[in-house]
Amino acid sequence: MSHQAKKRFGQNFLVDENIIADIVAAIRPEQNDNLVEIGPGLGALTRPLLKKLNHLHVVEIDRDIIARLESDYPQPSSRLTIHAGDALKFDLATLAAPLRIVGNLPYNISSPLLFHFAAYADRITDMHFMLQNEVVERMVADHSTPAYGRLSVMLQYRFYMEKLLDVPPESFRPAPKVDSAIVRMIPLPADKIIVHNEKLFAEIVSAAFGQRRKTLRNTLRSYLDEGELAQLGINPQLRAENLSVTEFARIASHLDAKA
Repeated sequence: MSHQAKKRFGQNFLVDENIIADIVAAIRPEQNDNLVEIGPGLGALTRPLLKKLNHLHVVEIDRDIIARLESDYPQPSSRLTIHAGDALKFDLATLAAPLRIVGNLPYNISSPLLFHFAAYADRITDMHFMLQNEVVERMVADHSTPAYGRLSVMLQYRFYMEKLLDVPPESFRPAPKVDSAIVRMIPLPADKIIVHNEKLFAEIVSAAFGQRRKTLRNTLRSYLDEGELAQLGINPQLRAENLSVTEFARIASHLDAKA
C-alpha cells in the first residue's frame, strides 16, 4: 500500500537502510525499555525497534498511516500501542516512566515539539531525534558562535546534547531541501540543574534574545541595571549570544533572590 507524503504534516520518510541501522545502533534499545516513537510514518524505525523491544508506543497524527499501522499490528496489540493524535498535545505522563523517546520530527514544528518533550524531562531517560541539521547545530552551539540562541540556552540548561549523525536529503522520500541530523538529548540529573525558577529564567533569555543585536544593558534594562550586571561579573556591553547558560542562570538567580 503506497502512501503519498503530506506537506501539512511535514512528512519526509526515511528510506536509507544504512542510516536506519546507524540510528538504531545509536539508540541501543533494550528489550524492556519503555520506548515511544514520535511519527512512525511508514515504519522505517518501527520495524527494527520492534525486533529489539518487548513493546513499543507510537504517536501518529495521520489517519492514513494510523490505518496502515492498525492493519500491520491489529489493536490491541501486545507489542505495539498506537496513540492517535497530535504529539504536541500528547501527555507523556500517561505512560510509565522512565521513558525513552525517538522520532523523525516534522521540521515545521520541531522547536515546539522539543519544548513540549522537555517539560517531561524528569520522566525521561533519553531522546534521539532526527531534525533539520540547522536546528541541531543551534541546539548544541556554544555561546559566542553564530548558531547560539534562545533554543540553545533553553535546552542546554536541562539537557546534555550531542549531534550524532549527518543525514543527507537523498536518505528520504521525498527528499527534503535541507540537510538533516540525529541528536541525542539526555536530561541532566537534578543536582546538575543550575536553574531554579524556570519561568523567570525563560523570561530573561527571551528578553535578551528578543533584540539580539542590542546589548544586555538595553535588552535587560527592565530587569536590572548596569551596576547589577557588573556585580554579577557580566559586562553590560555584551550581547545575549555572548552569555553562557551559567551566566543566564546567574542573572535569573539574582533576580529571584530580589523578588
